[in-house]
Amino acid sequence: MANCARVNGVCKRCEGELPFEFTMAFQPIVDISLAKVVTHEALVRGINGESAWSVISQVTDELLYRFDQACRVKAIEMASALNMQTDLSINFLPNAVYEPEACIQATLEVSERVGWPTDRLIFEITETEKVRDRQHLRNIIDAYRSMGFKTALDDFGNGYANLDLLTDLTPDKLKIDRELVMNCDHEPRRQALLNAIVLLAKELNTTLIAEGVETRAEALWLANAGIMRQQGFFFAKPAINSLGNHLTPLLLELRAEVQAAGALDDRH
Repeated sequence: MANCARVNGVCKRCEGELPFEFTMAFQPIVDISLAKVVTHEALVRGINGESAWSVISQVTDELLYRFDQACRVKAIEMASALNMQTDLSINFLPNAVYEPEACIQATLEVSERVGWPTDRLIFEITETEKVRDRQHLRNIIDAYRSMGFKTALDDFGNGYANLDLLTDLTPDKLKIDRELVMNCDHEPRRQALLNAIVLLAKELNTTLIAEGVETRAEALWLANAGIMRQQGFFFAKPAINSLGNHLTPLLLELRAEVQAAGALDDRH
């Protein structure tokens, strides 16, 4: 990787105004065994609710580092303003991090300014197909862990976010891609793959999160298989200026059904 551009506290790549505006929507990640929301993921949106692509398509290579930093700052500021009590998960682009200790400074500064505990930050690794330097990515994860942050590997099981990454990387969480989750309640091949991932995660001491859960049947099958942490439209769509705090009744119902099926015991 090239050297960091920060000199005397100023980074020409990361600091300055962007030529477009954006905001963040938040989508809850639930834990059915706890019947509560445990994390919110911050997702880029246009200021009028436009799609993430409408924003990201404006990010040139020259703006990549600045945009990555701006997303972190915006997510933490908005989460604090909404009085979020859960962890906050923020996507980051590995190629936008030159040196972890230097590139994290804006995150630390905004966290201190708004009073956000840094141990409640999770950084999701995205765009892994563009990372040619695995050692650099491993260094980022190790550095973030040493600072008290948690990391997650996004879209696991699809495209380039696959098993081979786990030979080098040690993320705290694996987010299982929707392609494996969809129809898992009635497709044996998907069930076999998901059951294998559950065993793998136990061996690697990694927490699983199922992405893209869209039906009650999917949610219950996943929970009965041991994947308690889930995210998707079944629970809530990403929302601007809202945290989806209405989920408790649904989560209590789901937990009761999972308990009745024997997938939970009193220790949960």
